[in-house]
Amino acid sequence: SSEYWVRHVREAVRFCDGVRFLEEQGVTRFVELGPDAVLTGMVQERVDSENSIFVSVLRRERDEQRELLSALGGVYASGAEVDWAAFFAGSGARRVDLPTYAFQRKRYWSPDFLAYASETHADPVDMAFWQAVEDRDLPSLADELGVEPYALGEVLPALSSWRSRHRERSVVDTWRYRVVWQPVPEPAAVEPTGTWLVAVPAGRVGHPLIDAVSRGFATRGVQVVPVEIGDGTDAARLREHLPAEPVAGVLSLLALDDRAHPSHPTLSRGTAATVTLVRALDVAAVVAPLWCVTSQAVSCAQETANPFQAAVWGLGTVLALDHPGTWGGIVDLPDDADEQAIDLLLGVLAGGEDQVAIRDGGILARRMVRAPLGGASAPQSWRPNGTVLVTGGTGGIGAHMARWLAANGAGHLVLTSRRGPDAPGAADLHAELAALGAGVTIAACDVADREALGRLIDSLPTPPTAVVHAAGVMHGPVRLAQTSIEEYAEIGRAKIAGAVNLDGLLADRPLDAFVLFSSGAAVWGSAGQAAYAGANAFLDALAQRRRSRGLAATSIAWGTWGGGGMVDDEMETHARRLGLRSMSPQSAIGVLQQALDHDESHLVVADIDWDRFVPAYVLARPRPLLAALPEVRTILDDDPAGAEPEGSELAERLATMPDAERGRVLLDLVRNQVAAVLEYDDLGTVEPRRAFKELGFDSVTAVDFRNRLSAAIGRRLPTTVIFDYANPVALAEHLCAELCPADDDPVTAELDRLEALVATLPDAEIERTQIAVRLRAVLARLCAADGTADGAVVAGRLEAATADDVFDFIDRELGLA
Repeated sequence: SSEYWVRHVREAVRFCDGVRFLEEQGVTRFVELGPDAVLTGMVQERVDSENSIFVSVLRRERDEQRELLSALGGVYASGAEVDWAAFFAGSGARRVDLPTYAFQRKRYWSPDFLAYASETHADPVDMAFWQAVEDRDLPSLADELGVEPYALGEVLPALSSWRSRHRERSVVDTWRYRVVWQPVPEPAAVEPTGTWLVAVPAGRVGHPLIDAVSRGFATRGVQVVPVEIGDGTDAARLREHLPAEPVAGVLSLLALDDRAHPSHPTLSRGTAATVTLVRALDVAAVVAPLWCVTSQAVSCAQETANPFQAAVWGLGTVLALDHPGTWGGIVDLPDDADEQAIDLLLGVLAGGEDQVAIRDGGILARRMVRAPLGGASAPQSWRPNGTVLVTGGTGGIGAHMARWLAANGAGHLVLTSRRGPDAPGAADLHAELAALGAGVTIAACDVADREALGRLIDSLPTPPTAVVHAAGVMHGPVRLAQTSIEEYAEIGRAKIAGAVNLDGLLADRPLDAFVLFSSGAAVWGSAGQAAYAGANAFLDALAQRRRSRGLAATSIAWGTWGGGGMVDDEMETHARRLGLRSMSPQSAIGVLQQALDHDESHLVVADIDWDRFVPAYVLARPRPLLAALPEVRTILDDDPAGAEPEGSELAERLATMPDAERGRVLLDLVRNQVAAVLEYDDLGTVEPRRAFKELGFDSVTAVDFRNRLSAAIGRRLPTTVIFDYANPVALAEHLCAELCPADDDPVTAELDRLEALVATLPDAEIERTQIAVRLRAVLARLCAADGTADGAVVAGRLEAATADDVFDFIDRELGLA
């Protein structure tokens, strides 16, 4: 009724209370009747039962009939009763007997293929045939069916071809993801306290949203220290604004200045100021969390995204990797943020989400979700025609795209690169494409130069019907704090300026496709690639903006391509260690074909080994971006180390050793594992008191080290072990305390500590401090006191003793052996 919906808007919905009541009544099946699966995910988070099922009858951008039937099947499989007679009424369906063989085999065909075989072959086709095919008893089958064996042979190639296509489709379906925005509960009300440094754009006075946020913080009890950030801001100027007391956080409103930078037009003034702020905070050693605010940078509900502000989101994904301890997160506000939006902003700063948008009085969190097609039929079968322009056309990606376009009917390919015909391999590529029947033009053109690109387009006999923008490559990793504005702008120049120029020059021409090659760096980040990630986030937003204008656009955030694609061999190896497996160019292009057939605007395509990727990715901080992926939740719920390590004999051996010897054994064990993981020659190169972070660990090697050490000691260790203990000595001491609890005798404990310390000292330090002389004197007094040995005799023996003899004597005489 209308009254219900009025109350629904005006009053608390109490959805969680309703779910709790249902759970208390024993409800275990939750079916969502709505336009998407939003509530299903929320219920799953609330209901803690392995015996419950959760299904939705509709999902956005998926076939309605298929989703409804999937929901019905899921409920039925859980044991619910379904009135099948009513369901199939009028359809002509009838009951059939099940096959008599056991359900223990894997099948590589489907009803679709059976129908295909029935239509294209005159011979009998039934389940007995496919059973025999799997058993490979074709002669007996032919005899039983009364057909010639050759007739069966005609079907087998079709079966093989179908199976190959089916498996390929299943594999690439697992590569498809999408970025979505999901509602999350509002954080609990917080009492804002402390002092916040609020960075505002220099000279940007009177900006409504900047004023609203600054004023809102101040009126809610936050001590606001404003500081203007411009091109000339450095650490020294920043320190001038720092209060005497520690700051609770840094809030950057710099991205709101989206005017083009006067010297670097591919950057906004706000992006450049954000880079400047990060550099200044790093030099000034400010450790408070940095939060960035944008406005309409992302599209949550078909709003038009702002590419210049979106670039800061890409930058933020990398700051979360490079500075996990000092990166807070990023929040997108509406232009007309009201008091409620400011309250929500304060709640987000104290909550657990780090990528959110505040819309219509609620909080939406950025999530990566799977986006399989599942065999859904495509509304079109896209094919190139006429003239197709490919930027970066002589590079690895561009060459793969050119071959695909030529093989699928492109009449004329225009490939641009900075060197054009002089690029390595350009002549061979030209000949190869011509042999496929396409006209080919390879032009030297900097697509970031609008005038040069315009002249090239105007010179073509026919205007382009499609564009593939593949220009721009990943550079070597470098932290943002060590990157100048000039370097930052140059890294993203070709990607950003090329896309902007193509969009502008071809805005009035109908295009069949406008394909932008983006990167997963803009989604989950890539260490040391802030500028590259920012440029790709710009492309994603540009594609969305074109769509909002009714123009063609498809932006795909790719993982790693193999075969001379996006990265070199070294970077490909590093990506594989992280769990980002290389995709074959042919299969990756197949996903692009699907995206064009289904007219998709944005897609994330990557072959991710989650078991390897997740432990490294979440090592330094939580990553809410992945919270909606079931396989990730499973990995995080279980210990990333896997099963409990098998027990080793180490603990038994340690129990028979003197305490000091245990320390040396465990220290050697830690150093050996460090050397093995970091590929050092031997443990001698692993300095005992050198910090783990200085030894060369990254997130991948940290996880490997944890796993190896856990297996060696027979005890599960946390993934953060190298962060919890500063160096090998500290970790060895911790392991010793865990595996062999210390004796309560304080004297013995002090001796153990002393011996462990001495064991790590170099010879020069031992000689300088005369430790041996002092130990001899102490031992002589002990022996004289209890009559164990004559002092003069002991002194004489110690004078000629080696270091090992001294320690053995101490162990033996003090009862430690």
